[in-house]
Amino acid sequence: MNPDVQVVEVAARHTLVVCARTTWPELPAIWPELSQEVWGSLRAGGVRAGCPNVMLYLDDVPNIEVGVVSSEAVSLAGAVRRSALPGGRVATATHRGGYAGLSHTHEAVLAWCREHGHEPTGTRWELYGPHRDDPDEVWVEVSWLLA
Repeated sequence: MNPDVQVVEVAARHTLVVCARTTWPELPAIWPELSQEVWGSLRAGGVRAGCPNVMLYLDDVPNIEVGVVSSEAVSLAGAVRRSALPGGRVATATHRGGYAGLSHTHEAVLAWCREHGHEPTGTRWELYGPHRDDPDEVWVEVSWLLA
C-alpha cells in the first residue's frame, strides 16, 4: 500500500547531531554509533527521553546528520553539534511498519513528486517515532525538501 503523500510548509527544527560522510553500504553500520554519541551527550545533561531520533540526508553521497530533534541546553561532547532540519515546503509521508520497507516510502514520495510536478532538492530526512519492538507499531515521518 502506498503512503499518503502531502505537501506541507514546515518550520526549521533544532537538532543535536553528529555529521558524517559515508557510503550507502557503510551507513547501516555507522548510524547506531553516531546516534549513541548524541544520546551520550543528552544523558550526561540529564535528558533521557522526549527527543525524537532523526536522520538528515543532505545529498546522495550521502553526507548525513544523525541525531535527535532537540533544543535542550546540554553540553556537547565529541563530534556532537547543534544543527537544524530545514524549514520550507516538503513532500511528506508516514511510513508504517518495519524499517526494511522504509525505502519504499522514499520511492513513493519521489514518484508522487514526479506525478504532481514537484521538484525535490535532494535534501530529505526521517523523523522516527518512539521505539517499538513490534514492527507493526513502528512509524517514521519521511520528508523531502522541495525546490
